[in-house]
Amino acid sequence: MKLEKGQRLVLIGDSITDCERRFPYGEGLFQGTGKGYAALVEGLLQTAYPERPVRVTNMGIGGNTVRDLQARWRTDVLDLKPDWLTVMIGINDVWRQFDQPAVTDSHVNLDEYEQTLEELVRSALPGLKGLVILTPFYLEPNAQDRMRSRMDEYGAAARRVAERAGAIFVDTQAAFAEPLAHSHPTEIASDRVHPNLTGHLVLARALLGALDFDWSRLQVGAQVRS
Repeated sequence: MKLEKGQRLVLIGDSITDCERRFPYGEGLFQGTGKGYAALVEGLLQTAYPERPVRVTNMGIGGNTVRDLQARWRTDVLDLKPDWLTVMIGINDVWRQFDQPAVTDSHVNLDEYEQTLEELVRSALPGLKGLVILTPFYLEPNAQDRMRSRMDEYGAAARRVAERAGAIFVDTQAAFAEPLAHSHPTEIASDRVHPNLTGHLVLARALLGALDFDWSRLQVGAQVRS
């Protein structure tokens, strides 16, 4: 597993990351990391790797776009000095183009999204042991759907940024492909964006898989190894 004992993992993003986390810092007791994939990641790490404690800090804020991350990047990422950083942003950058099409100043076009995301992650790279970039997603199996198609474009931009930055890349849209093959999207997210616990488990599994999490450690009676 890529995370080492004593390291700090900071997760930043929008409402999918936020999920009722504690403010100003989403960490600590009493569901400080919230109720979504960030909390599941923390719980699974503590369960499978009790000998390797990792400090997990959730810095998601609902409604954020990449512009909002830019405005708070210094205080909410760089000043926290993470060893590992995960970034999942872009859903609102796309969504505002569809739910408020006339409010054009709330739209983040593709070029701005890609350029800003790259500037942000590159500014964090010197202090990091590892970086993970996750795509935005829209829980719609029809890839020709207008919003799904646009979201895929932003996901492709996230992939390009990850490749240029040498980051680990997680395609969350692809991670949802299997459950969406068997379930209607509203069974996972009533608005196709904010997932229920099942959806957050999909995200946690995809992220931890990219970090070489050893799932056999969750077996009952599994021997704890260093």
